[in-house]
Amino acid sequence: MMVAGVTALGLGIAVGTLPVPYVVETPGPTYNTLGQSQGSPVISVSGRETYPAAGNLDLTTVYVSGGPSSPVSIMGVFSAWLDPSKAVYPQELIYPTGTTKEEAEEQSSVAMTTSQENAVASALNELDIPFGQQLQAANLSEGSAAAGKIEPGDILKTINGKEITSLAVIQEELAAGKGAPATVVVERDGRQVTREISPKDNGAGRFILGVMLKYLFTFPFDVEISLEKVGGPSAGLMFSLGIIDTVTPGDLTGGKHVAGTGTITPDGVVGPIGGIGQKMQGARSGGATLFLAPAANCGEVVGHIPDGLQVVKVENLADARRAVELAGSGGDTSGLPACTTN
Repeated sequence: MMVAGVTALGLGIAVGTLPVPYVVETPGPTYNTLGQSQGSPVISVSGRETYPAAGNLDLTTVYVSGGPSSPVSIMGVFSAWLDPSKAVYPQELIYPTGTTKEEAEEQSSVAMTTSQENAVASALNELDIPFGQQLQAANLSEGSAAAGKIEPGDILKTINGKEITSLAVIQEELAAGKGAPATVVVERDGRQVTREISPKDNGAGRFILGVMLKYLFTFPFDVEISLEKVGGPSAGLMFSLGIIDTVTPGDLTGGKHVAGTGTITPDGVVGPIGGIGQKMQGARSGGATLFLAPAANCGEVVGHIPDGLQVVKVENLADARRAVELAGSGGDTSGLPACTTN
């Protein structure tokens, strides 16, 4: 009986430590984009006058356990299920099947780099500071309408005679054409190439070329963002606000403690992120009293707001800037947009 008991205990321990296909998200640290990280400014600007800023514009993070980088055990998952500060998700919702540790880390790093470039572009757009912007073909999707016509590395110049200054130009022109062939001019190896492409319906009523695009920017001054061990695209909004505060006189926050999250596009649209429940908890633990949340995440915000934290719903950078300026000036923030169940 003793041998059987010891064996059962050993098996129980072994089973409890087996990795399972789940991901656990836990509140992570916050970083003030107006402050320093490991002795260096989070945001450094050269080539343009800058202004010291007080207060906090915190970006928020989550610790992620599980997936290809750090497998989580059955006991770890059960423990997380019992902890309201943590969230548990099936692994395939976070990482595509077959993703390796190296691929996950590379994707996170690329997403962070892209979010930083988009943050600079959106901040300059918000401040009406001109800069250069082009769209380049990064790759083609499977079954792309542009297969054999557009190649990775091509710079998209015009569509139906209209200059391509943003993704919105392409989307608007394809929507207006309702599936009609579009004349696209690209720059390839220093020469211009004209192609006629019949867009495909993506199944949701939108016509697309099937080209994965990336922006090429030429900024009038240099912005360097230094933040180690943080990846992904969700810091874009707070980077944008930090840049605005750095290159404009006065304090955007008025010394207040503001936190937030959200992806950002070059034209200032704020997009959804993961782990917002944990990010709100991390923000409040870090001392924030005002939190900027993407409108698309409102369904996950309602019912999960920590005591003492006001959450403001934002759809774009202009919304976020107005909210911070109002709070910073000592104004009444009770009328700012909030997430509701409606």
